[in-house]
Amino acid sequence: MDDQQTRTRLGLSDDELATHPTVFAPDALTGRVVVVSGGAGGIGRAIVWLFARLGAHVVAVGRNGDRLKALVDHLAHRGLKASAHVADIKDPDAVNTTFDAVWAAHGRVDILVNSAGGQFPQPAIDFSVKGWNAVINTNLNGTWYMMQAAAQHWRDRKAPGSIVNIVVVTTHGLYGIAHTIAARSGVIGLSRALAVEWAPLDIRVNCVAPGAIETEGWNVYSEAARAAYPRSNPMMRPGSPWDIAEAAVYLAGPSGKFITGETLTVDGGGQHWGETWTTGKPDYFKRGE
Repeated sequence: MDDQQTRTRLGLSDDELATHPTVFAPDALTGRVVVVSGGAGGIGRAIVWLFARLGAHVVAVGRNGDRLKALVDHLAHRGLKASAHVADIKDPDAVNTTFDAVWAAHGRVDILVNSAGGQFPQPAIDFSVKGWNAVINTNLNGTWYMMQAAAQHWRDRKAPGSIVNIVVVTTHGLYGIAHTIAARSGVIGLSRALAVEWAPLDIRVNCVAPGAIETEGWNVYSEAARAAYPRSNPMMRPGSPWDIAEAAVYLAGPSGKFITGETLTVDGGGQHWGETWTTGKPDYFKRGE
């Protein structure tokens, strides 16, 4: 399957995820237990499939039990190891219960990938308190609850661990989602600090920052914004969830064993290119075009 075929729809189907070529060996993560939040989402789903295909048992965490069950069933049909755990990552008690259950079932957790999150396009001046808090609570607080719970379990069991947080590119013009820029910037800063604090515990913490990645999440944006995304980077095309999944494996697995506190940007060079307006470019900035 070439890159053009992967862009015929928003995201990749389960059949495509089951067969998509990968640079990693099929036994690269054999025996590992991996927890993936937001596992039923577009990027999270690709991450679940790739880690499972590389031999790991993947625990997909999310709020939609039906979607999680369907994902696990698809994986099992392909002979891959996975299970689901329904939890709201904004609830720290539910997060701790999740990690207790995974450790009880498997006796270990090796990797945590935080892929859960979401936002909606809107000029920041019009954010409601409820809207702001919804994004901050999921994208920042929920990610933190997952990180802390994982680290506490690793510390208490004197086990090593690896965390990869899926964020966004915060170092160039990405406008109309200021709430998630704030939240994800917090996650990046937090990851840098924890990479040092948790190094004595043999816990690595890294981030992957996707650019324009074609998933069903694009449906929240206007048709004009979606049409502009392929031109938001000098490669002049969107990326695939598979690109993010492979980046997560690289950082989380043995290939990243000497990497911590870093943010790997996967955006086709978009951070060097210009600006992306999720809410449409204001006429004020079109003067002189």
